[in-house]
Amino acid sequence: MLASVFKWLIDFFGIEQLIKIIQSGNYKALLTGDGIISIVQPLFPVLMFLELIKAILFRKFKAIDYKIPFFSYVLNAFIGRFISIALVVFCIAIFQKYALIKSSFTWYWFIYGYMVWEFGHFIYHFLAHKVRLFWCLHSTHHAPQAMNLSVSYAHFFLEAPYADFIRTTVCILLGVNPPMLFLIMFIDGLWGGFIHIGEHMIKNAKLGFLGKIILTPSHHRVHHAKNPMYMDTNFCNLLNIWDHVFHTYQPEESKEPVIYGITRQIRPNSFIDAYFGEIPCLIRDIKNAPGLKNKFRYLFMPPGWSHTGNHKTASSIRQRYLQEINKQKTQQL
Repeated sequence: MLASVFKWLIDFFGIEQLIKIIQSGNYKALLTGDGIISIVQPLFPVLMFLELIKAILFRKFKAIDYKIPFFSYVLNAFIGRFISIALVVFCIAIFQKYALIKSSFTWYWFIYGYMVWEFGHFIYHFLAHKVRLFWCLHSTHHAPQAMNLSVSYAHFFLEAPYADFIRTTVCILLGVNPPMLFLIMFIDGLWGGFIHIGEHMIKNAKLGFLGKIILTPSHHRVHHAKNPMYMDTNFCNLLNIWDHVFHTYQPEESKEPVIYGITRQIRPNSFIDAYFGEIPCLIRDIKNAPGLKNKFRYLFMPPGWSHTGNHKTASSIRQRYLQEINKQKTQQL
């Protein structure tokens, strides 16, 4: 039992390779690519552990804030991760021969590769918010009503496979070579976890001038908000270039504090509702929709779309809100 717990802790903190290097006594190996990864990889789980300890010490810890991420992590560790790895391998094997260009492992191709990866990430993330079926997979990640590093583990088990299928396919077809892709995935995973850091660790997470260049925890807090102003914005992960290109960029406003969660009322303290809740809602809407066409439209139209024309999509809610704000500003002139 103790051996199993110890092994789980080693896997969770990602320190197996680091332990092997230390035990071998070959410390020069720490300067290699694998060695650097073995040092960097544990940083996120260690930071999350420190965030948890600080929340407990400052009496800000709430079990409900960690319940959804914890149970999601347990499910994904046994199911989603293996499906995702299999899909990445499948995409590389199938699509690499159709790559439009070929790249090498150089700094300029790395910049290109990262921009392509972000483009693939933008596509996956945008569709996850704009297609009802995909929102059923993604909504679990937005269900927590507080932000902390553990939220990066709050995913439906099929979301990572869906995301990696799109991102890997885009990258391979646009010529990102697999070794570079794996490095980009590693960096993206670290930063994608860090941007979920909570307010009691970093209050002002705009990160100064870096906020002009990259997507910061402040930007991602905006993305997780259910405020009408913030809905469906900041889809990128590290480089926010595509949010600027497609006009989905939204900085955090000091006069508009972030309210986390989703607009659907979730049953209090219910992991089952947070994890699966959107699926029965979709099934109910399909069942009640008149005609085959409307039933299919509920699958692929945005969340909040209605065959009655009474739409409550994020875009329509945000548009009405901004129109009201502009109207108030005009009246004040």
